[in-house]
Amino acid sequence: MTKSEYLQEIEKVNEAGDFKDNWESLSKHETPEWFKAAKFGIFIHYGIYSVPGYGNEWYSRNMYNKNCREFKHHIETYGSQKDFGYKDFIPMFKAENFDAQRWISTFKNAGARYVVPVMEHHDGFAMYDTQFNKWNAANMGPKKNIAGLLKEECDKQGLTFCGSSHRAEHYFFMNLGREFDSDVNDENYQDFYGPAVLCPEWQDEKFTDSTEDPHAKGADKEWLEDWIVRTAELIDRYKPSMLYFDWWIQNHSFKPYLKKLCAYYYNRAKEWGKEVTICYKHHAFPWDVATYDVERGALTEISPRYWQTDTAIGNRSWGYIKDNEYKSGRKLVCDLIDAVSKNGNFLLNIGPKPDGTFTEEDEKALSEIGEWMSVNGEGIYDTTYWTQYKEGDTVIASGSFADYEEVPYTSSDFRFTYKNGIVYAFWMKPALEDVKIKAFKRLKIRDMLIDEVTLLSTGETLPFERNEEEMVIKASESFKSDMPICFKIKMM
Repeated sequence: MTKSEYLQEIEKVNEAGDFKDNWESLSKHETPEWFKAAKFGIFIHYGIYSVPGYGNEWYSRNMYNKNCREFKHHIETYGSQKDFGYKDFIPMFKAENFDAQRWISTFKNAGARYVVPVMEHHDGFAMYDTQFNKWNAANMGPKKNIAGLLKEECDKQGLTFCGSSHRAEHYFFMNLGREFDSDVNDENYQDFYGPAVLCPEWQDEKFTDSTEDPHAKGADKEWLEDWIVRTAELIDRYKPSMLYFDWWIQNHSFKPYLKKLCAYYYNRAKEWGKEVTICYKHHAFPWDVATYDVERGALTEISPRYWQTDTAIGNRSWGYIKDNEYKSGRKLVCDLIDAVSKNGNFLLNIGPKPDGTFTEEDEKALSEIGEWMSVNGEGIYDTTYWTQYKEGDTVIASGSFADYEEVPYTSSDFRFTYKNGIVYAFWMKPALEDVKIKAFKRLKIRDMLIDEVTLLSTGETLPFERNEEEMVIKASESFKSDMPICFKIKMM
């Protein structure tokens, strides 16, 4: 279909479908049961930006920004931006060791239930086969339909395939290349670099505030129509069970198109017999239309609406860089538990190398999470929140970009989940001592009756006592662990 025909198709599907392009209609959509049961997914930032492996995944913008270290690094390493621009990394991006079967089996062994590749980042290079963008991994560079191969393998191995589109921001993302003599100004590559709209709002210190302010300057009609068509094609070709967007779609200019796209996606999913959701940031959607996402952060309490946090094993970049710093397996497990205890999901990102292999640090973290999930997953999968999410004084900082440091849990810290008459109490900092949990103290009236307490990882029954101050679980050598341990508390 042409773009014009696709725009007509979107209108046709929405006219016939149950979901209309207004919040009242879209608010009737339900969060998928598969999503609420899965709890743990893998995010993948893999693209051209992995080739320079410097700075972070925003290399495509920062190499043209005279105020960034990437600008100087690029000239010293590759030459001037006029002679060697971002496009010239494409032949170097070969993905020669990319193995979709190994990727998905690694994620499955880590305990993940869904996979979310970035199908197009802000740089405008699509990691999937598409008729609307010749600059894609199936057509050049690796000459492999990376996202398509991952979807095939997800289907084979029983993981849920999802997708992320960061196309919206490409409207302005490469614009700093217009400030000087660079290849962004070469008309032969305008279909790659995009409009690269240069204006005061999207330059210098105003950039972040302007792009996060929903009232600020927006996109033009031509771009918005192109954006909705490309995203609709992604939906139809790959049928993702969750569609993740980065920022800027909260901008006022996107709202009419966002509603149309949301209705189209939900209507298509109903045709397919699939449950789907959209993950978003800021206030792009009302909470009952899609799934709220917190980037590199958390909420402070149990959320009445289901939510997700996304973070990365690497602290410095979502994509591969040579000098990244990495979170420990323990921290990631603790953050997973915390999110689930607050009625949320945990989406963990890896940044593969340009050849398609993983870093040792990513492999190690995934292995440690998988080992822990193999014996503690019962307290994570298919659970919901309990009457309280925590006990103890330690909390995770609220908001985005707040999860870089290890959380200083103590032996008084617990997180709780619930399922089928069982409370799962995660001891965040176990020790070889009696366990004391105030949440299960004995009440004089309306007391809960506890039938049995077992250690989830071993299945051993643990002796316990309850008084008016706390429940005491007797110490065991099995409590020795660098990771959180879980007590399975069965109600009578």
